[in-house]
Amino acid sequence: MGAGVIKSSGAGGGSRRRRRGGRAVPMSEINVTPFVDVMLVLLIIFMVAAPLMTVGVPVELPKTAANALPTEAEEPLTVTITAEGTVLLQRTEVARDELIGKLRAIAAERESDRVFLRADGAVPYEQVVQVMGALNRGGFSNIGLVTDTGGPDLDSGN
Repeated sequence: MGAGVIKSSGAGGGSRRRRRGGRAVPMSEINVTPFVDVMLVLLIIFMVAAPLMTVGVPVELPKTAANALPTEAEEPLTVTITAEGTVLLQRTEVARDELIGKLRAIAAERESDRVFLRADGAVPYEQVVQVMGALNRGGFSNIGLVTDTGGPDLDSGN
C-alpha cells in the first residue's frame, strides 16, 4: 500500500507516464482492495461479537402482559436474584448484609433513583420483598420489576 514509482526504460512501454529527461514519476493510484478486505472481515467479527457482549445473568423471568418501560439516558441499576437466592448488583455478587450499604453508596453517586429488580420465577415472594425493602432503605424508591412479555392476560371478559 503506497505510491509506486515507474522507472523509465530505454525502449517502449510506460511512455505515457515518462517525462523528459528520463526521470521516474510517482504513481498516483492507490490499491484499496486490501483495505476493503480488512474492513469486511472486521465487520463480520463485530456482527458476531456484538450479541455476545449483552449477555447478563441467566434468570428465568416470570411472564406478564405488562408493557415495557421507557428507556433512560443513564444506565439503569439492576439488582438480580437468582434461583439459588444469590443477590447481584449489576453482575457483581453481594452478600445480603452488605446490600444496603452498597446501595446507599451507589445512590449518592447517581442522579436517578430508578432501579430494576430481576428475580427468577422460582424465588419465593418473601425473598423478593426483602430485597425490595433493602432497595428502599438504600435510597431507591423507584423500583421496576423486570418480567418477560407473553404471559397470561388475565382479562377474560374484555
